[in-house]
This record gives sequence, C-alpha cells and structure tokens, in this order.
Amino acid sequence: MRRAKIVVTLGPATANEAMIEALIQNGVNVFRLNFSHGDHKLHARNIEMIRHASARLGKEVAILQDISGPKVRIGKIDGVLKLHKGDTLVLSKTPDTTDTHVVEISYPDIIDMVSEGDEVYFSDGTIRSVVIARESGRLILKLLTDGELTSHKGVNFPHTKIAISAVTPKDERDLAFGAKHGIDIVALSFVQNKDDIQKAREIMRKEGFSPMVIAKIETATAMENLEEILDVSDGVMVARGDLGAEFGVTKLPRIQKRIIAEANRRNKPSVTATQMLTSMKENPFPTRAEVSDIANAVYDGTDAVMLSDETAVGKYPLEAVQVLHDTIKDVEKEYPYFKDFKPENSSDAVAKAAVQLAFDLKKEALVAFTTSGYSARALSRYRPGVNIYAVSHSLATHRKLSIVWGVRPLFVMQESDNPSKLLYKFVKKLLDENRIHPDKRYIVTMGSASGKAGTTNLIRLLDKEGMASVLRYRF
Repeated sequence: MRRAKIVVTLGPATANEAMIEALIQNGVNVFRLNFSHGDHKLHARNIEMIRHASARLGKEVAILQDISGPKVRIGKIDGVLKLHKGDTLVLSKTPDTTDTHVVEISYPDIIDMVSEGDEVYFSDGTIRSVVIARESGRLILKLLTDGELTSHKGVNFPHTKIAISAVTPKDERDLAFGAKHGIDIVALSFVQNKDDIQKAREIMRKEGFSPMVIAKIETATAMENLEEILDVSDGVMVARGDLGAEFGVTKLPRIQKRIIAEANRRNKPSVTATQMLTSMKENPFPTRAEVSDIANAVYDGTDAVMLSDETAVGKYPLEAVQVLHDTIKDVEKEYPYFKDFKPENSSDAVAKAAVQLAFDLKKEALVAFTTSGYSARALSRYRPGVNIYAVSHSLATHRKLSIVWGVRPLFVMQESDNPSKLLYKFVKKLLDENRIHPDKRYIVTMGSASGKAGTTNLIRLLDKEGMASVLRYRF
C-alpha cells in the first residue's frame, strides 16, 4: 500500500465521470475543487460525480474545497503591457484611462499599507519593482526587471504586512455551499495568523459545518506565525507558488522542510503543492528534476503531494498521477520509518507504544478504532513501516483520513459503548468479508469508553488465536 497520499485538482481536463473513476483507480485519494474558478453549479456537479464514482468503485476519497481568499490582482489591461527595467509603473486606487502605465488592484486599501522602499512583485514574482514614491491613493514603482503584464495577474508584497482578512464575502458564500454539500476538507488561502483560522471556523460553525481545516502557507507573515497557525488548524499546505514569489525560489526547499517538519511534530497533516509535474501539462513524461522534487517532499515527511494545472487543464492527467504513484512507491522502499516524537498526551503515548510493538513484534498492521480520526493520525505521526487501518462509525471521519499518511479506512461500523462487543463485531466482519487474512498478526488501539473522541487507552494484540478468543464471546 502506498503511504503518502495523492491530491489532484479537478478541471476541464478531468471533470467527467469516466476520468474521475480512472483517477481513483490510479490511486487518487483527494479531489481538490478550486473555488477561484467556476460557479456553484459547476462545483455541485463535480461533487456529485466524485461521490458517485467513489461509491461505484467502493473506494472512499475526500473532497477538498480550496477557497479563494484575498488574492491580490491587478485590474483589466488592454492587451499586453510591455515593461522594461527602469520604467515606472503606478498602482492606483482609481482607474486612469489616459495612461496605460497606471493599473488598479483588487484591494485598493492595500496601497495605504505599503511604504516607500517596499518591493512589489507581479505575476508570481517574475516581474519585480520597488516603491520609489507615494502620492494620494497611488504608489509609484520602479521596475527592477523586464516583463509583460496582462489583466488580473497576481500581486505580492513580500516585505509588507497586509492587514486584510483571509476570509472574504465570496469565501463566506463558498463555505455555506461547502456546508450544504458535505465537503470533507477546506483549504484556507492567504492565512496570516490564527485569527484567520478562528474566523473561518466561526463562520463554519454557524453553518453546522465541521470539515478538516487546512491552512495554506503562502506569505512571509504566515511563516512568521506558523506555530500559532498550526495550533488552531487541522493541517497545512506548502503553497509553493506564492511562497516562491514572496521569498524567492531558492529559499523554497528550506521553507518546505521547516513547514513539513513542524507539522509532523504537531501531528498535523501536510500537503506539498504547486509545480510538482509542470512539464506534464504538455508532455507525457516528467523531467528528472520533477521526479526528484516529488521524492524530496516524500522524504521530508509530507502526508500528501498535490497536482494543480497538471490534472485541471493538462494533456496527460492520468500519466501525471501514475508518475506520482510510482515515485512515491519507490521512495517508500527506503523511507526512514518509525520516527520518534515526544507524545503530546495519553492517547498519543498509546499510539507510540503500539507502533513500537509493531516494530518489535514484527506485526503486519495497526488497526485504530477512531471516532474523530485522532487515533489513526496519532499512529501515522510515528510513520510505522506497516499498514494503518482505520475503523470508525463515521463515514465523514473515513473521508477526512484520506489525506493522512499511511492510513487506509477499512470499513464503517455501528457505534457501540462496549469495546468487547465492538472488537467482536470487527473480527467477525473482517473474517466474513475476507478483508484481512486471518493468519496475519495485528495490533489494535481502542478506548475503554468506545465512541468518545480522545479516549484511546487500550492496545490489543490480535493474531489467529486472539481472533478465536474474541469470537468465543457472542454478542
């Protein structure tokens, strides 16, 4: 079983039932819906196709809603604006139809937050400038590079603290849509601090919506506040597009390693995204550098790797997923399993002990009975070299675990407050359905108060004799 998970972005190249089924069969665990594009009608249709395909194949996958956030963009430009190093460009709160070198931005108030000497980048950092003067409602920029600017390109302020909320009115409408359609995971764009996460959670609570919340780390401010963001989120995404624009691409490997390491330490899933296989948008084969990039992310400890344009609009989406799958599988032949962390609480200590037993006793797999998913994530944190199976009474929990390293949801079971009865039903079901070979040996973690989140305190060694013993007590 492949342990690192695969996230793909659905788009024009893949948004049909046949392709969705093929992607699931090729190993996709999570489908990303990018709410920067498309309307609610389109996304509702995609959600329906994903759920139907998952049910037909009998393979649970998660749906990730990536909300837009306050992405700063320039306004409309007629044609292409050719820029040259040393030229001036003006960012303005108001349009100026008489001068093509005056451009608007989508959040005009930002102009008041920028100081003389601050740098301003356009188009993912490929065009760079510096503020040389401020006027009323305007920033006068000097171009540091040549380039071509077209409508609605992104703008980055790498050395400026931008005080705008990460949740826009559009995002609030999108979150209400996500609640209505039972989205499993929400990715918050342009998070800057814990307040952004808490605001989003409050909005979702009002909608009766409790998805896994992934914070996209894509600004210098987010990196400064990484620890507090991790404290209140369920996971993070290494959003390398805007991070590269903010810091410069040469610093990205170090930043990626830091984010993933901190997420691993705190038992929070991490997703590595952007340009994993960019060349495969047009070509059926990757570059050697791209394959090394995937491998490096897996060695870093990422829970999942993500494709964006490669599967949204690329010519070879299935081939790109196959490259991800094959690369991950090969890396995992020599992956540094059984990592050591200090337990965070008693349930985490039980998980660490179970993983150590699996290593010492050469057990074939770990099984976590879990209500919230925490017990399965706790086992994953220590990166065992054996499979992790999750058993829950909640389909929503199973779907959320689709993004967690090494965890494979086994089946949904009816909730019970009697752990002995639960174990009996589990053993009987897996034998009746031939899910796990009865001659194999497993380690089970569960709670004495079954059905209550965060109460895992039991470890059970389960082999052929142990299963027979469990089945002697008929319920």
